Amino acid sequence: MMLVGATFFGLMLCGMPVGFVLGIAGMIGMAQIGERFLAMGPDRFFSGLNLFPFLAMPFFILAGEIMNRTGITDRLIGFADSLVGYLRGGMAHSNMVASVFFAGITGAATADAAAFGNTLVPAMVRQGYSRPFACAVTAAGSIIGPTIPPSTLMVIYGSLMGVSIAGLFAAGILPGILICLVCMAVIAALGRRLGLPKAEGGPSLRHILKSARESVLALVLPVIILGGILGGVTTPTEAASIAVLYALVVGGVVYRKLRFNDLVDMLIRTSILTGVVFLIIASASILGWWMTYNRIPQAIAEGFLTISSNPQMIILMILCLLLIVGLFMDINAALIILAPVLAPLTLTIGMDPIHAGVMIVLALNISLMTPPVGACLFVLASVTGESIERISKALMPFLVAEVAVLFLIAFWADLTLFVPRLLGLR
Repeated sequence: MMLVGATFFGLMLCGMPVGFVLGIAGMIGMAQIGERFLAMGPDRFFSGLNLFPFLAMPFFILAGEIMNRTGITDRLIGFADSLVGYLRGGMAHSNMVASVFFAGITGAATADAAAFGNTLVPAMVRQGYSRPFACAVTAAGSIIGPTIPPSTLMVIYGSLMGVSIAGLFAAGILPGILICLVCMAVIAALGRRLGLPKAEGGPSLRHILKSARESVLALVLPVIILGGILGGVTTPTEAASIAVLYALVVGGVVYRKLRFNDLVDMLIRTSILTGVVFLIIASASILGWWMTYNRIPQAIAEGFLTISSNPQMIILMILCLLLIVGLFMDINAALIILAPVLAPLTLTIGMDPIHAGVMIVLALNISLMTPPVGACLFVLASVTGESIERISKALMPFLVAEVAVLFLIAFWADLTLFVPRLLGLR
C-alpha cells in the first residue's frame, strides 16, 4: 500500500499526466496482490469506460465547440448584456448571466472559460476593467457550467454510483443560479470601490426584445436539452447528440458561419479533450478496483466515523477533504477516486444520494478555479496572457462567496432537492 501511495504522489510531483499516474499506480497495486491480477488490468481499463451515459460527454463538448465557432455564444452574450448591462459593472454582470445560458448547453467549465476568455475578457478590458478582474469574473462564472445541467461531472458521478442523472441535473439548477446571483452581488459590492464602468441610461425594452429575437435559436437549445432529459423523453446521451445536430443546423445553415475546415478542427479538438477525460476515467478504474479490494473506502469511512458520528461534522470533513484534494488533483480523477469512498459514507449519515452527488460535484467544481492546478485558471492565462497569480488574487472575493454557497447547499438539503421533488424525480 505504501508503494502505491509513493508511486502515485511521486509521479504527480514529477509532472506526469494524471491518467498515466493513475494507471501505473493501479497496476503496481495489482502486482502487489499477485501477478495473476495484472491480467485484470486491460479488462478494468475497458470496463471503466463501458458505460452508455459516458457517450454524452463528447457530444456536449462538440456542441460547445460548434457554438463558439459559429457565433451562437456571441448572441447569448448579447442577450445577457441587454438584461443587465446597464448596471455598474454591467459587462461583469453580463458575463455571469451569459455563463448561465452557456451552461445549459455544454456543461463544461473550460469551454466557458475559453469562449469568454477570447470574447468577453478583451471587451471588458476595452471598457476599462482590469484584465485580472475580467479573468477572475470569467473564472468564477465558468464553474456554473458543470453545475447547471447538462454537467459532464454529474454524468460521471451518476454513471459510477448508480444515481439518477436526471435527478442530479434537476438538483443542479438552483445551486447554479445561486452561484450566479451571489457572484453578481460580489460584483455590485466591488463596483464603486473598484470604479467599475457603468453604462449610461437604464434598461431598454426595445434592446431586450431585439437581442432576444437575435438569440432565440440559441436560447431554444437549453430548453430542448433539459426538457428532453428532465421530461424523460430522451437520455442524456440522446439529448447531447440532438444538441450537436441542432448546433450544426443553426450555425451552418441558419447563421452560415460553419466551414468544412472548421468542422475538422472541432472534431480534432473534441477528440483530444474526450481522450484526456476517458484516459483518466479508465485508468482510475484500475486504481479504484485496487482500493476496493483492500477495503480502503471502508477504512476511510470508519476513520471519519471514529472522529465524529455527528452528520454535520462528517459533512464538514467531507467538504474540507474535497476542497483540499481539488487543489492538487484533476477533478475528473478526484471524482472517480473519491466518489466510491464518500458516497457510502454519506448514505451512512442519511444523506439523499442526489443531495450528496451535487455537494461532491460542486465542491470539485470550485477547485477548477483554485491554484495550483485549477484548469480554468490555466485556460484563461493561456488565452489572455495574464498571470495565474494576478488572476487568483482578483478571484478571492468570488472564491469566498462560492465556498459559502457550497456550505449552504451541503447543509440545506431542501434547497438542493426542491426541483427534483417538484419534477417527481425524488
